[in-house]
Amino acid sequence: MQVLVLGIGNSLMSDDGFGIRVVEQLQRRYRFPDNVRVLDGGTLGLDLLPHLEGVEKLLIVDAVDMKSEPGTVFRLEGEEVPRAFANKLSVHQMGVQDLLAVAELQGYCPPELVFWGVQPGSIEMEMELSPAVRPAVDQVADKVAAELAAWGCAPEKLPS
Repeated sequence: MQVLVLGIGNSLMSDDGFGIRVVEQLQRRYRFPDNVRVLDGGTLGLDLLPHLEGVEKLLIVDAVDMKSEPGTVFRLEGEEVPRAFANKLSVHQMGVQDLLAVAELQGYCPPELVFWGVQPGSIEMEMELSPAVRPAVDQVADKVAAELAAWGCAPEKLPS
C-alpha cells in the first residue's frame, strides 16, 4: 500500500502556507515507513499528477476557507475533499480540485482520500503564520501521524 501525505500552499502568503508548515513539522519529528511519502506540493497543482500514480491512500494538508474561526482544524474525507476546494482561498486550490479530477479521469485517483485543514486568519504577503493558525501546525501534524498509524503505517517519532 502506497501512501502520500501532501502539504499544499504558498509559504509567502501567511496562513496559505499551512500545509507546507505541517509537512516540515512532520519531517522534523518523524521517520516514515518506506511506503509513505511526505511531500511539499507547494502550488504545483496539475504538476503533482505523477506523484499520485500508484498511491492508494492520499492525505492532503492545506488551509481552506470553511467559514469558521481562524485556527479551527477540520478533517474531511472522500467526496467531501474536492468540494472543500470549490471555494478557493488561493490560486493553487483550483489546481488541487483539477488534480483530483484529472487523476480520477486517468484512473488513478487514490481510493482513500483524507484532508486535514485549518481555517486561515490571514493570506497577506507574510512569511509567518498568523497567531491564530500557528498552534494548529503541531495539532495537525499529530493528527496526521495518528491517521497514518490507523492505516497501519505509523511513523517513528524521532528524538527531540
